[in-house]
Amino acid sequence: MNSFQKIMHFLIHNSILFTVIIMCLVHVTLLVVFVLTGVQPLVQFNVMSLVVYVFSILLCKYGKILPVYVSVILEVTVYTIYSTHFIGLRCGTYCFLFAIVPIIIFFGCFIFKGAKRWIIVFLLAFNFLVFILLYVGYVEIEPVYALAPPIRLFLVIFSSFIMAFSTAFYNTIYIYSSELDVKNLELRNQKLSADAKEDVLTTLLNRRGFLPLIEPLMASGESEQFCIAFCDIDDFKRVNDSYGHEAGDEVLRHITRLMRKEMQGFDICRWGGEEIVILMKNCNMEIAREKLETLRKSIETIPTVFYNKQIFVTITIGLERYMDIYNTPEELIKVADSRMYYGKQHGKNILIFEDKDETGEE
Repeated sequence: MNSFQKIMHFLIHNSILFTVIIMCLVHVTLLVVFVLTGVQPLVQFNVMSLVVYVFSILLCKYGKILPVYVSVILEVTVYTIYSTHFIGLRCGTYCFLFAIVPIIIFFGCFIFKGAKRWIIVFLLAFNFLVFILLYVGYVEIEPVYALAPPIRLFLVIFSSFIMAFSTAFYNTIYIYSSELDVKNLELRNQKLSADAKEDVLTTLLNRRGFLPLIEPLMASGESEQFCIAFCDIDDFKRVNDSYGHEAGDEVLRHITRLMRKEMQGFDICRWGGEEIVILMKNCNMEIAREKLETLRKSIETIPTVFYNKQIFVTITIGLERYMDIYNTPEELIKVADSRMYYGKQHGKNILIFEDKDETGEE
């Protein structure tokens, strides 16, 4: 990945934070201008705007995109009305209304899904209505503060530049991210074949590639030399419903990376959906339990970061060691699966390594 691609990846995944930082810099510039020109109401307003954006930076760190989105739209709209009243239309601050149009669309499409996207249309219509009312209402009205021509020219150029920059920036990252999605889809399709042994999304083994690894171990008769762990992400449907399927995919990739790090030397299979099976060769029950507990705690404490949003998930694990009572890999996996299911029914985010009766006793 070259430097340009790294920068684009960073901007795509941190676009809301980048937006807030740029808005801070814009208001710092405007604050300096109005301090120098003595427009006291706009000095006070820009100070309040900086407070709003500093608070928004903190919200970004906690993944609270919606309140930041609303704050940006409200602040820019109110500032445009307020500044037009005090320094007039000729200073061009109405250009800020057009500067947030790409922001409304870009982040709105990420936040609002399905029928809720009428909110984006409403915000765009409201934005245009504000511009019309300002233009009609103030075209013949003299401003409260008459700025010198060089200052007016600077403000016009500055606000026009922000409008052009916003349009170019958000269109660029939208086009790049779309092309990236297409390339990723093409690469995935290239990997698909009738005898594919890897899962496309996570690059883990699939069932076709995983089961043949267990059969020779069972045939060798080396009982107690390997274990099977059946893992399931807790409440995964909630992740998809709350954040979208793209976020769900990123959660799966993130957990895959953690598993590969913690389970080095073991074979990992995406069994289906959010279910993952681990073949722990040359591993007795005690060692398997220690390693899986470390994995469980790691997944619990390290969130998936998706567009500045931190998504915390947990996993429930069922564990069984191989014994000669099992004739097929499926029989062994089924026991680990049933223990995982018991964990799901009794609190989740837990490792179950022995059978329980209905009262929960061994």
